[in-house]
Amino acid sequence: MSSVYTINKGINKPIEFKGLKAQYIWYLGGGLLCLLILFAVLYICGVPTFVCLGLILLLGGGLFMYVSRLSHQYGEYGMLKKIARRGVPNLINARSRKVFMK
Repeated sequence: MSSVYTINKGINKPIEFKGLKAQYIWYLGGGLLCLLILFAVLYICGVPTFVCLGLILLLGGGLFMYVSRLSHQYGEYGMLKKIARRGVPNLINARSRKVFMK
């Protein structure tokens, strides 16, 4: 049984996969990799398999819903713009004209 997943990409459009746009695909992949490592660590520590599996499935579902919500809320560049806006100062104090004269 083979499944074929298509990645929709038009001219000057972001990559979209199952409703996730641009960088959110990478965020979901990184989160799933972290969950895989967490499962391995819990299994090696001796936590019962069904507890590990239940926890990972619960966290994976939450991760997918969170990343999907971010993708729909902010779009391709919205979250990057929001993070960049935090770095812009609200006020610049210039007590001397020396800064502007050279």
